[in-house]
Amino acid sequence: MRIKTFFIILITVLVTIVLMNNTEEIDMWLFGTTRISKLIILAVVFVLGFIVGALIMRPRKKKVLIDEEEDIYPEEDPQNTPVNTYKSKLSDEDRDYIS
Repeated sequence: MRIKTFFIILITVLVTIVLMNNTEEIDMWLFGTTRISKLIILAVVFVLGFIVGALIMRPRKKKVLIDEEEDIYPEEDPQNTPVNTYKSKLSDEDRDYIS
């Protein structure tokens, strides 16, 4: 069993235990007093937390910047197909430090 699967099962079991131990009703004030189960409130908070966490952890798309100073159609290419050139965000000082 992979470690990720183990943690998903463990978190699911812990969430279920917490939810089942909080089934009593409470008075909630939201534009008026109403009685609502703690189970519903906790479940909504857990679901919203999961959705926010999934949105934050999703992979980002990389933006491709074409350097306008360089020729994107090299003369050696007989078909003149564009070549993506990436604009480096590093300064010369940063490149010297890395190498």
